[in-house]
Amino acid sequence: MPRVSRKRTIGVPVEEVWKLVSDPYSLPRWWPRTGRVENVERKSGGRRSQWTKVLETAEGRGVRADFRCLSSAENERYVWEQELEGTPFARHLRSSRVEIGLRAREQGTQVAIASVQTLKGMSRMGSPMMRRAQGAILDEALDGIERALT
Repeated sequence: MPRVSRKRTIGVPVEEVWKLVSDPYSLPRWWPRTGRVENVERKSGGRRSQWTKVLETAEGRGVRADFRCLSSAENERYVWEQELEGTPFARHLRSSRVEIGLRAREQGTQVAIASVQTLKGMSRMGSPMMRRAQGAILDEALDGIERALT
């Protein structure tokens, strides 16, 4: 399972970062290529919440992708996975998960983001390229969090 992670300290309190990363409606403010979020079904504490992200392609088209929160601990951790069954993504991915960890630091909040993806079939041959691409997305996400909060 390729795991790619990035971390950065952002100069705001952990509660502010938590409010941003745990709210699916905020994803367009900080997650790369997210045009909008629809169909949010929030559950108490965040766990098992579901939403649809409309991702923007380079050609300007929207691609819908469904997600659900797997784990949530206020001001500490937020984990979501993409629902792949019956989607075009299922041809290449067996699973796709994003894990966000938060830690209070003197100078702000340490934000750690990890992408964990299991590739399927021949797509496994592209694992090094996929890891590089995921790293770039995570760097953009951290840039987005920093821009949204500072």
